[in-house]
Amino acid sequence: MEDFYQFDEEFRDSIATVDEKGKRIWVYPKKPKGKYHNRRIAVTVVLLSILFAGPFLKINGQPFLLLNIFERKFVILGTPFWPQDFLILALMAITFFVFIILFTVIFGRLWCGWACPQTLFMEMVFRKIEYWIEGDANQQRKLDASAWDFNKVWRKGLKHLIFVAFSILISHTVMAYLIGIENVKELISQPPGENLSGFMGLVFFTAVFYWVFAYFREQACTVVCPYGRLQGALLNEKSIVVGYDFNRGEPRGKIKKDQDADTQGDCIDCKLCVHACPTGIDIRHGTQLECVHCTACIDACDEVMLKIDKPTGLIRYASYEGLKDGVSKIFNSRVAAYSIVLAVLVTLLASFIATRSEVEATVLKARGTLFTEEPDGRISNLYNAQVINKTFDDLTLKMKLDNFPDGSIKLIGNQEMFIEANSMIEVVFFIKLPKEAMDERFVDVELGFYTKEGELKQSVETNFMGPRK
Repeated sequence: MEDFYQFDEEFRDSIATVDEKGKRIWVYPKKPKGKYHNRRIAVTVVLLSILFAGPFLKINGQPFLLLNIFERKFVILGTPFWPQDFLILALMAITFFVFIILFTVIFGRLWCGWACPQTLFMEMVFRKIEYWIEGDANQQRKLDASAWDFNKVWRKGLKHLIFVAFSILISHTVMAYLIGIENVKELISQPPGENLSGFMGLVFFTAVFYWVFAYFREQACTVVCPYGRLQGALLNEKSIVVGYDFNRGEPRGKIKKDQDADTQGDCIDCKLCVHACPTGIDIRHGTQLECVHCTACIDACDEVMLKIDKPTGLIRYASYEGLKDGVSKIFNSRVAAYSIVLAVLVTLLASFIATRSEVEATVLKARGTLFTEEPDGRISNLYNAQVINKTFDDLTLKMKLDNFPDGSIKLIGNQEMFIEANSMIEVVFFIKLPKEAMDERFVDVELGFYTKEGELKQSVETNFMGPRK
């Protein structure tokens, strides 16, 4: 890129939305329209429909997605996961991040422009409301600069009232993913005082979403989100980005009569690509961390090219290699390496999920206790156990000693363990072994957790202590 950008590198010393004094420059992007924008509208309708319908969707009677961090219960695609499934959850997270890395290496920030909730809500919902009430960019500037008359008050008031309404809707949706749609319905049907923490949570989420979409806006992408900064390490000359064809566009300049077409590029320096950008950058400078690949500049430029009878695509999806040499190959050694790693992770994840037990048991010897020698000569040890039922059905379990048929187990309380669906119980019990069965001071015992029908649900190994030989 040095051959093109060497003459103008000053843009990298500052952010387009901040002036020399550090004061924010408010962005008024031109109202987008065009082929890519229409496609983004269709994608947005699909994705937001899934987002808002998600809390109501059920798989085998269970939530489509539940991330209850408060009670440490997680349901993904109708399958429950517990903190004890940390390995699987961690592997899911690693797999997701590797996928994001691979996706970014190949397609740049396509996620940001087409699927990120921040972009979808900001550009396809809240700005649409703003265009509808206040008009296009120039009309918005005039309105903000005008005095507070009736026209400005009712337009601003209506806009922010709708903003608040959408923020409330989004906050309730997020809360439904956190605590479940049934709990949200119960929450909104009660007075705030009966569930103050839940009510304050909704107020907090509403305030955050309103502040982000009404004021913070593009700074969430350019200042807060780390994903844009990652592209410096992930993108290469083969990555597909929203790029300006400098070979075709330079030298740029206004259209003049009787000018030799060979002395000027196709870019007429109209700056509509800059005016259309929701983060305020000039895409002609090249790939920048502020660019979210929303394609607004592509539509704006294509519209101009059609008007001046030039081919469209002066700004388009392409790699730097493709823009420079006219050759674009997506697959390379780095993509191959990431693909292999991703395939291995997906295979491991599928294997762990397929072999995941329906019952998770943790057995520990009671802290601070020694063995006890019973009157009948048996040795007993006291244990604590946590047993988790990961299914959506109630279970009644019994424990058996699989490797000591002469031994016995005595629960403190009932001899059966009843565990409600998707819940956990704690039990205290004794394991008793004949003294002659112990050939060492410490022996390993295998505990089997069985259903009434005799199906083994989980096998756990623990340590048993006896007298010195």
